[in-house]
Amino acid sequence: MASRTNQRVLLGFALLCAAALPCADSSRLSAAESPSQPAVATANFPIATAARLAGDGKQTRFILDLDQTVSFRVTTLADPYRVVVDVPQVNFQLAPGSGAGRGLVKAFRYGLVMPGGSRIVFDLTGPAKITNSYVLEAANGQPARLVLELEEVDRAAFVQTPAPENRPELRPTIATAPPATVPAAPDAAPQKPSDGRPVVVIDPGHGGIDNGTQSSGESEKNLVLAFGLALRDRLEKAGKYRVVMTRDDDTFIPLNDRSKIARNLNAALFVSIHADALPKAEGDAQGATIYTLSDKASDAEAQRLADAENRADAIAGFNLAEEPTDVADILIDLTQRETRTFSNRFAHLLMGEMKSTVRMHKHPLKSAGFRVLKAPDVPSVLVEIGYVSNKGDLEHLVSEGWRSKAVGSMAQAIDTFLAKRMATAGASN
Repeated sequence: MASRTNQRVLLGFALLCAAALPCADSSRLSAAESPSQPAVATANFPIATAARLAGDGKQTRFILDLDQTVSFRVTTLADPYRVVVDVPQVNFQLAPGSGAGRGLVKAFRYGLVMPGGSRIVFDLTGPAKITNSYVLEAANGQPARLVLELEEVDRAAFVQTPAPENRPELRPTIATAPPATVPAAPDAAPQKPSDGRPVVVIDPGHGGIDNGTQSSGESEKNLVLAFGLALRDRLEKAGKYRVVMTRDDDTFIPLNDRSKIARNLNAALFVSIHADALPKAEGDAQGATIYTLSDKASDAEAQRLADAENRADAIAGFNLAEEPTDVADILIDLTQRETRTFSNRFAHLLMGEMKSTVRMHKHPLKSAGFRVLKAPDVPSVLVEIGYVSNKGDLEHLVSEGWRSKAVGSMAQAIDTFLAKRMATAGASN
């Protein structure tokens, strides 16, 4: 059997070959494939002040009030039916509840998807075509407006619209935004020289257009970002690791890009941070839960959560094709088995540390097919730090004192895990 080093070399070659295969959805992803970087500070981003829908189930109009005109691009997607509007970065100052649906629109959401670019996504009740879309300049005391008009059609008429890969890319429109640096795709990004320290990647879930779960005015994306930043600061203070965040602001990062960041940096550990919410019909639950990757979910709740988290890219208005799996399956499987062993080992260490400082779920260790954990050669876990749907958990999640204790226990588990790994790696060399 090949050594671990040989496995990694062969795996890298296999994945390089796989990456060369065509991806059916590549063109529609071009505007949002990059890892998060801080947006360029600009005070002149357009401001959206109000949004409304009018019409019925046959014809529906969307109107967005703005303080200045903007360029935009519109596209439609099926399964589920959606309309996606890409605009330069916009400061959305809409009233609560503005995303409620009407007519052909079940609901809509909005937010940042990349530095310099925002997106509005409409969930439709069925197939519809865009009959008109335009921007009006401010006039007669009325603000500038972006207007979108939809009309009901059958599926046959819907699929006759140009395929996404035949439409112009979104990036030229985004480029007309106020000056901002559009980062290169993860595979092309220059890497900092390694300083010999293990790389730990912290992944705050959701972000930008994807709020995650919400309760009592709190959004998962903000709670987990605050936790992730606190964990980063704790680890950097010790100086033992190079710590990388998949996002350090309110930006949406596609799921595949999150794990690519870890793989490109040859990370020693990937920790994804989330905060779950249980549907009201399913009762109440509380406490932290640690998830690892598996082909079969450990229980129905784990499957529900994995399904929900794996829809993040669809929430942001596009679908990601799965990574190719028909190249060098045996090599990938060999490495992934070893990686899953390390992931499970870290999950047990983390549970042991966290249970002494924070409340844990009655079944604290679970597994399911989370796409964000699928890097075949990076030990990875997804930690649900609590339930925003539980009053007690939510009080903890917004508490700096609780966060400090939870971060401390997580940092200790990382120390223990990586100390053992580094010692083992040193002994085998």
